[in-house]
Amino acid sequence: MTKDVIALTKKMPDPLSVLAGLLSGGPDKLVGAEGEGAVVQLCDEEGRPLVSVEAPLLVQVRGEAQRLLGATEPEVPYWWTEARATTGVKEAEQLAGTFAARLASLVGGTAWPPQAAGSLAVVKADGVRAAPTPAAAQPAVDVLTDKVAVVIQDRPVVAMTAWLSDALRAAANAELGLQIVTPAGTRLSPAVRNSLPGWPSRWVVQDEKDGYYDGLSGAVLQWTNGLFATVESPDATPQDPHTPVADAFKKGLAEEGDTGERQLAISFRTIHPADDRLVLGGALESVWRGITGEPPAGWGTEEPANLPWSLRQLTDVAFERSPAPTWLVVVGSPERPGLATVRVSRTTGGVEEDVTLAFGYGPGEEPPVDALPKVAETLATRHDLQSMLVQIRKARRDLSVPPRFEGPGVPLAFALGAEEVRAMPGDRARRTPLAQPPVQLGPKTRPALYYPLPGDPSDLSGWQDFERLMRHLKGA
Repeated sequence: MTKDVIALTKKMPDPLSVLAGLLSGGPDKLVGAEGEGAVVQLCDEEGRPLVSVEAPLLVQVRGEAQRLLGATEPEVPYWWTEARATTGVKEAEQLAGTFAARLASLVGGTAWPPQAAGSLAVVKADGVRAAPTPAAAQPAVDVLTDKVAVVIQDRPVVAMTAWLSDALRAAANAELGLQIVTPAGTRLSPAVRNSLPGWPSRWVVQDEKDGYYDGLSGAVLQWTNGLFATVESPDATPQDPHTPVADAFKKGLAEEGDTGERQLAISFRTIHPADDRLVLGGALESVWRGITGEPPAGWGTEEPANLPWSLRQLTDVAFERSPAPTWLVVVGSPERPGLATVRVSRTTGGVEEDVTLAFGYGPGEEPPVDALPKVAETLATRHDLQSMLVQIRKARRDLSVPPRFEGPGVPLAFALGAEEVRAMPGDRARRTPLAQPPVQLGPKTRPALYYPLPGDPSDLSGWQDFERLMRHLKGA
């Protein structure tokens, strides 16, 4: 049974309903609180947690339950309440399921997954002993060593939930890696993939045939010395320390063939002068409108993205957190899958927005490549563009990341902001080794430049052109 259960309800779970759900284990189970009251825990008689319940989240963005859970969601707005059972305690998993079922029954709604909420009866849990208090008081952390914090997730898509975000932050503060362990059928949200730090953090997939392997690289793994580490190949040498790759990962596109699905990936950075009148998010909205013809559907500081798109609200959150950086996730409508992660930070140069964005297209749907020069010009002339890279790749339309090989992206275009062009000596920015000259964007007196690249997802040689361009622009 899954360790996580979620109640999706039309009404806000009131305190009495939550209490009734928490009494799934009978009146002898104790209720405590963590995270300044944001997490309520059902504990055994010795105070060790059995089930942790997150504060309900009001979701006002259509399609998030389908995207992250594969579930039929109520009409927006609705309430999303997560409960997580202590790993390895069967009765705790039953308690979590019964809690969600009771909550859905009392305030009207459904519980996910359906099989986790099969009974409303009190769970018999006499003599149950829970695991020690979660690592660093983080309900999402299942195993803690002196090297990594390990999170076990069994859900269709691992999302950047409040729990996982807190676990990432706690691990970083403790100078530990974060390793996410999932079954073979689970995928990652791009928000998680884009935020996962480097080694020793990794996505660990448990496969019946191959054992454990890295979901992003395919490297076969084993638990050793307090973390999941790569297994050395028998013929590895100090000069070539390669590792075996799991068969389940290698199948990838070779097994499925070209499905016709594509992703258009855009990453860009803008640097705005620090000003009390500055409104953030406008650059992202301009790109979104230029590519899809509509603004983003919603945003949030975690997944599910729960707030309708609003430049003013987004700006207020970032300014309230300044000078600390702000991380955001932005999503599109179910009809045109799109997801962006945004990091807003205050630097000596001003206020920076670093955006990683992708749109998904199915067979017969053509990415609007012709719109890219206009998008780049809008960024350059209205939103203080520093640089932009566009890629196209063979990958899932729904944007989720599967634990198997997917073709790498291929560069489609690169753009430099006007200030970066002006700072280069002579005609270096305009006279490049590429066969095709750059396109001038904006006014002639202060132009930005757009560099078209081949962009064939079946031909990786485009990266050679991109590398030549970068070396040239850097004066190498």
